[in-house]
Amino acid sequence: MIAFANENAGAMMAADRSNDELESLRREAWTKLLHITSGHASKADVAALRVWCAQSPHHAEAFAQVSGRWRVLGTAIENVAQTGRPMGTGADARTRMQIGRRAFLVGALGLSAAGAAVMVIRPPMGLWPSAGEFAADYRTVTGERRHIALAERASVDMNTRTSLNVRAASDGGDQIELIGGEAAFATRSRPVEVIAGNGRARADDAQFSIRHNGSETCVTCLEGFVDVQQEGRSATLKKRQQVVYDDRNLGHVQSVDPVTVTAWREGELLFQNEPLARVVEEINRYRPGRIILVNEALGQRRFTAQFRLDRLEVVITQLKATFGARVVSLPGGVVLVS
Repeated sequence: MIAFANENAGAMMAADRSNDELESLRREAWTKLLHITSGHASKADVAALRVWCAQSPHHAEAFAQVSGRWRVLGTAIENVAQTGRPMGTGADARTRMQIGRRAFLVGALGLSAAGAAVMVIRPPMGLWPSAGEFAADYRTVTGERRHIALAERASVDMNTRTSLNVRAASDGGDQIELIGGEAAFATRSRPVEVIAGNGRARADDAQFSIRHNGSETCVTCLEGFVDVQQEGRSATLKKRQQVVYDDRNLGHVQSVDPVTVTAWREGELLFQNEPLARVVEEINRYRPGRIILVNEALGQRRFTAQFRLDRLEVVITQLKATFGARVVSLPGGVVLVS
């Protein structure tokens, strides 16, 4: 009986040590995940994370569990955004938020290591770059802009959160794959072809801008002429013209103000009587985390503003002052606005 009791005590002590070790790994995994979601992670950081996860099944499981918290948060936020229900006020709302944060921070989700890999490939709400973006030839992180000289007569200006690959084309020019984000291209007497989504834009003496996010791609001609092709459809753009295409269709050519389209190159964002939902969507590209509008009516209200990219912290303050919006801040730079 005594030996049996000692065995039980030893098993309990071993279990306690195991739980303590797992909790320590979860805390470490949390730190790594928050860095990955900060928008400032590099390829080396991702490689280091993979090495860390491969150290043992416990390491992989710890990262899978904290990654699962992001999955739960993303679902909860999307549900609130779709229903448009306010989060409420007073003691009950504060209690719910405290419980939610506690569950978010320390709760365990039985997610496998394979689930963690999915989180890297398809990040929830675009909170960090996908595996394809991390592997790109060139990539900018949140808030970063970058100039690339492709050749003597061609160049690329990359906007924030942009990834692209560059290869030599058979005609002696450059072929660029815009994986995601936005970039401005300039070429003089040198063919440049940009593949984005299921379409492509081609020019040999022009300046043009392409934005590719999700399934939608927007091409804007700034100087010269640009030929756009998408699934057998085509359009030729001249200065101050723009066309948008997605997986199914090539839209109509429209006139635009190029100053507004390329304001990011001067470190600014310009909005003229835009729906607030559109404004927030654009701002989300330039700051870590994500601003979520949980009030559909608020998202339809019009907004005119000019922001400096290096001072985007004023956005939340201005939303409060202009619309009387309520703001709830969550881990990882996620902000709920209602």
